[in-house]
Formats: sequence, structure tokens, C-alpha cells
Amino acid sequence: MIGRSSEKRSRKWLVVLAVIIVLAAGICSVNIRQVTVTGNSRYTEKEIVDMIFQKNMDWNSTYCYLQDHVKDHQQIPFVEDYKLVFQNPFHVQVIIHEKTVVGYVSYMSSFMYFDKDGIVVESTNQKLDGIPCITGLKFGHIVLHQPLPVEEKSVFESILNVTQVLETYNLKVDKIQYNSKGEATLYMKDLEVALGDSKDISGKISELSDMMPELEGKKGILYLDTYDPVNPPSMYTMKRKP
Repeated sequence: MIGRSSEKRSRKWLVVLAVIIVLAAGICSVNIRQVTVTGNSRYTEKEIVDMIFQKNMDWNSTYCYLQDHVKDHQQIPFVEDYKLVFQNPFHVQVIIHEKTVVGYVSYMSSFMYFDKDGIVVESTNQKLDGIPCITGLKFGHIVLHQPLPVEEKSVFESILNVTQVLETYNLKVDKIQYNSKGEATLYMKDLEVALGDSKDISGKISELSDMMPELEGKKGILYLDTYDPVNPPSMYTMKRKP
């Protein structure tokens, strides 16, 4: 009787073990079939997928889940971090958290992109569409993830203000140049727009937005530094270039 009872228990354990093996094999054979990407503006969905799922094993649901919880994420330029959300074993949502970038400076054959606080967030030879080059700043040695070492820190507030208002009016500029007095000039193809100091920037750019249909294709320097919100001038000086 003891022998039969022991044999029955052994068979039960073998059955349980077999079930576990089958379940494990089934789980490990489940692959991700659909990836949805949200929060991305710098990259296409395909580019994000190609950067995160680089190996065949990355498409395995179990492997991907474990890797996501025990390993650091892939480093993606201009992306702060990303989150993987498993909607089901076959569908993963990738939520992208992009770095906030307001401008870049040219330094040692590279473009150093910085955020609203002047922190250098990325160094690359790639130019991002819609991000202006900032010139006229005096700085020393640049270190990634450290503040841009400029003499006048308040310039970052001005840069943020200008870029935010430009975005509000859907105006794209190639370059924003600052002089020693902290006065800004916008460069838009063949058109230069002198904004002057940081006072009434919103009003100045609003005027520029209203004038853009007439300025299309024009070459020259438009002086908006004379803008006065109380007594706005009836016209502004425009020095044409050949």
C-alpha cells in the first residue's frame, strides 16, 4: 500500500510538472504583435519601435516584460524616458516623455540642445526641425546635462519667452541672435526682425504675425523694437536688401 501511494504521488507531481512546463512553454512562445506609440513628435512610430525592439527576443512578451522591470531603458536622443504598458500579451503601448528643448548652440562641430533652464540635454550633429539656433551667447566649456555656462543667466528666460510666443503664432525662425545688451533679432530665411529688449515680446511678435502675409518672400531688416503697446506706431521701418 505504501508503495502504491508513493507511486500515485509521484505521478501527480509528474503531471503537475508537465502542466507547468506546458504553461511555461506557452507563455514564453507568446509574442508582441502590436505596438502603439504615443507622446512622440521628434520621431515616427516606426523609428521608436526600431530603437526599443532591436532584437528578436525583444518581441517576446515575457522577455520584454521582465527586461522592462529589471534593466534600464534604451537611451534615445531627445527622449527623457518611456513607459511600456501591456494592454494584453500581444499589444504594448509605448508612452514617450520627450525632453523639452528651446534652442541649440553650435559647439565643437556639434549642436548642443538645451532646455528652458539652460541645461544641455543633448549633443548631436542632427538639426531638429522647429528648434532655432541661438547665437551671440558667450560661454565657456560645455558639459552634457549641465547648465550652459553663459555670463547672463536671465537670457534663458528671454529665449523661453520668445520661443513660446513664436510657437503660439506658429512662426518658425532659423536663428535668434542676441547682442551684448540682451536684445534679440529673429532670422527667418532672408528676413531679419529686430525685436529689441525682452519688453512686450508678445506684442511685437503679434505684430509680426499680422504682417507675415505682406513680408512673404521679402529680403531685409524689419525693426519692431519701436513697438509701443500704448501708442503702437502706424508703420515700422523696413530696410530692404537687394
